[in-house]
Amino acid sequence: MTDAVRKTPLYDLHLELGAKMVDFAGWSMPIQYAGIMAEHAQCREKAALFDVSHMGQVTLHGTNPAAALETLVPAALQTLPEGKARYTQFTNDAGGILDDLIVSNAGDHLFVVVNASMRDQDLPLMAALDGVELTEITDHALIALQGPKAQSILAPLCPVAADLKFMETTTATLLDTPVRISRLGYTGEDGYEISIPEDKAVEITRTLLAHDDCAPAGLGARDSLRLEAGLCLYGNDINADTSPVEAGLTWSIQKSRRTGGGFPGAARIQSEITDGPARKLVGIKPEGRAPARQGVEIQSTSGDPLGQITSGGFGPTVGGPVAMGYVASPHSTPGTAVNLIIRGKAQPATIVALPFVPQNYKR
Repeated sequence: MTDAVRKTPLYDLHLELGAKMVDFAGWSMPIQYAGIMAEHAQCREKAALFDVSHMGQVTLHGTNPAAALETLVPAALQTLPEGKARYTQFTNDAGGILDDLIVSNAGDHLFVVVNASMRDQDLPLMAALDGVELTEITDHALIALQGPKAQSILAPLCPVAADLKFMETTTATLLDTPVRISRLGYTGEDGYEISIPEDKAVEITRTLLAHDDCAPAGLGARDSLRLEAGLCLYGNDINADTSPVEAGLTWSIQKSRRTGGGFPGAARIQSEITDGPARKLVGIKPEGRAPARQGVEIQSTSGDPLGQITSGGFGPTVGGPVAMGYVASPHSTPGTAVNLIIRGKAQPATIVALPFVPQNYKR
């Protein structure tokens, strides 16, 4: 680990809690504490606390920052109500995805969270918008409290948390500290992301972890959880060549943008919405116990190449290997038998509907 690797405000606490640290997108981050299987189960059954401070947090001020940001993304942001958040993507002129992000209407400004690995691309993109003042939030940690017990842990300390529904956001006071609480996350479970002033991050995190139903979790469990929930990971399942339609993200493009366009790559995306894409992201359930990792070739049962695995591993809740990947659209129907070429051998698998584990958001 070099001196250039950045540390979150919770770095020392991670070491104290026995975390195994790794370099992730230029940040020293916990990959696991007690073990990925245990942390995965903790999130599915009770609640797990993740440090996601490496992600980019920014505010966009201006006369109409929503209209400006709409020129970069296919989501309808001008109609986003105050206190609501929306998932969307930066697209390029070819209709590919430059990154995915969460945009929240914070009243007199937008609050935006982008991926750590794409921060150096995303921030200049937004900063170049006409009439928009971008401020990167560098003095706040970001934690994700995820799992069915998240509300019962947070609400006694911050009652407004109980009133929020999925994809809603507000400012609140937590342990006498002003924070932004958003009811969302990337595990498929109910939960919150909380933006906290860095000088209070350790105190608040310790308080949440002191609850019997809460334990820390690392990036390993975060990945297995999002895979079971059928959630795309940028750089794996979506990238600059992948369109939102191919990736099954058409739901994130509101009707007015589907017809009106006005964002990069609109021609391709609108055409795929109308006529269907040539390939689709699907769930894949390998038979047996061998996991299918990123890059594994997907073939028809007669040996014709269909596509590739983009994410794969062991699904602890499923109790076996799970994967996602792209296949030619005619072969994307759930129940279709395929072969995965693992170590040169054809292993049988089945196309299945996503997600592998039902999503448990509070609607």
